[in-house]
Amino acid sequence: MSIRKRSLLKIIVIGDSGVGKTSLMNQYVHKKFTHQYKATIGADFSTKEIQIDDKLVTLQIWDTAGQERFHSLGAAFYRGADCCVLVFDVNLLRSFETLQNWHAEFLKQADPVNPESFPFVLIGNKVDVNYGRSQAVPEMTVKDWCASRGNIPYYETSAKEDYNVDHAFTSIARIALAYEHDHGQDIDLPRIPESLSGVEQQRGGCAC
Repeated sequence: MSIRKRSLLKIIVIGDSGVGKTSLMNQYVHKKFTHQYKATIGADFSTKEIQIDDKLVTLQIWDTAGQERFHSLGAAFYRGADCCVLVFDVNLLRSFETLQNWHAEFLKQADPVNPESFPFVLIGNKVDVNYGRSQAVPEMTVKDWCASRGNIPYYETSAKEDYNVDHAFTSIARIALAYEHDHGQDIDLPRIPESLSGVEQQRGGCAC
């Protein structure tokens, strides 16, 4: 009987408010979607255990607030991450244009040992809106942006229709697992900082 290895991966999900970060997490972890919008306060996380090859992997997915007033909390949430998922709404050009700020802010706050090799994944969400006819960002523009930043993997999803969500997060897990293996990250569950103990955490499927 072989003993399967186990690993914990910390995944950070960031992007503008309203792009569907919470909905993506809830669809992937709980297979739930709600039309009700409720902005995330600070941050929240959910966990999901999956198997990748011979390894049992626990994904700790952190859903972070998109509002400017919570950006100062970033360092406390971002440290120890194995992968950062950038999310934008394919129907809102502004949410794509701010990705560079999110990308730079994460690297500054998380302060990874090797920022050039730290793994990012980009998700363009809400492809279901208006049957995909209202997309404001050309796919080639997105791919050029990804290529200019080290060929960041890109996935289009719909949290509402559960389109491509599992595939995207499975790929994210594989990318994070490779990074964790290469950098020898601690697999203990990251402790929630005491300074954030008073931060309200939203659970249960807001569409933010």
